[in-house]
Amino acid sequence: MSVTERKPWQRDELILAINLYCKTPFGRIHVRNPAIIELAELLGRTPGSVSYKLANFASIDPSLDRKGASNVSRLDRETWNEFYKNWDEMAFESEQLSAKIHGNPFQDDSIELPIGNTREALVKVRVNQNFFRQMVLSTYNFTCCITGLPLTDLLVASHIKPWAIDEKNRMNPRNGLCLNALHDKAFDKGLITIDENFKVVVSSLIQNASQPQLGLIQNIHGVLLKVPNRFRPDPELLDWHRTSIFRG
Repeated sequence: MSVTERKPWQRDELILAINLYCKTPFGRIHVRNPAIIELAELLGRTPGSVSYKLANFASIDPSLDRKGASNVSRLDRETWNEFYKNWDEMAFESEQLSAKIHGNPFQDDSIELPIGNTREALVKVRVNQNFFRQMVLSTYNFTCCITGLPLTDLLVASHIKPWAIDEKNRMNPRNGLCLNALHDKAFDKGLITIDENFKVVVSSLIQNASQPQLGLIQNIHGVLLKVPNRFRPDPELLDWHRTSIFRG
């Protein structure tokens, strides 16, 4: 079949498209994006077809204030809902499909197995953590949402509610913030938090300290978070952090 021919989208193709949607900065959903071009070639479709499908998903993404294309099929919506309601399983499935279509299956022989863990379980954790990082960093356009730092090597996909205590929201992108390594640690330890207006609050433990070196944290008090277009931080999860982690 010619790449220019119209053909129905299949579930696995839609899962791959959602995978790419989650990893693509919102402003880069267009036909010139190399990742969109690559997926189109692998699927035997045009870049315009793949780009339009990602725009369709934007139109039904409940985390977005504005909407994209509106020509959404029933299978589009069903597959999106399946993904959105079960991030943990669907993220892993989408990464499996992506590895397969790229001819690069997971390499897991080097994983050491602690007692009581299966290789499959550890592979899933590793793959999902990497997917979460890609998704959160792309959501914030690969910059720290407090300082604007654009150095990827120094950025962390920080969980608002920790991975270890909230299985349901482990892979939920709205449970993520893109922070630089210093402020990620401060957030994790409850030395900073985010208020209901998306402003940074610094703990009095830091604000009242006299060491000049702490200015790197003291100076961000009151800074307005750079809130993304999609996957905005969940207010309920931020409230949990303020009441359960923050040492105010």
